Amino acid sequence: MARRWTDGLGTLVVHHGAPGREPTRVPLEIAASYRARTKGLLGRDSLAGAAMLLTPAGGVHTFRMRMAIDVAYLDRRLVVIAVRTMRPGRLGLPRLRARHVLETEAGAMAGWGVQEGVQVEVLGG
Repeated sequence: MARRWTDGLGTLVVHHGAPGREPTRVPLEIAASYRARTKGLLGRDSLAGAAMLLTPAGGVHTFRMRMAIDVAYLDRRLVVIAVRTMRPGRLGLPRLRARHVLETEAGAMAGWGVQEGVQVEVLGG
């Protein structure tokens, strides 16, 4: 059965799959309601090392955003399907298998090890 999150705070856990490498933990905001998903990162200048999970979601845009963002599309099992960096004023193509979208400041996901095929976990929410 699919998990239902509520708006709030949690932790993103990035499982790298490399032997001996500890998972990366990132503060997470969960946007599960229609209102929270439509607001997303609008009006923000920074996320200060955190990420936002939009759920359910299959695509995003960066109209009226103040910063470039990294976007990771996740399937129903929270496996990363694709990662893209989007400048303000762009419309991202929806991913057919995507059920959730992670957003953060541009460049952060590479440092966390978020890339295609990586399993993530959401604690809280």
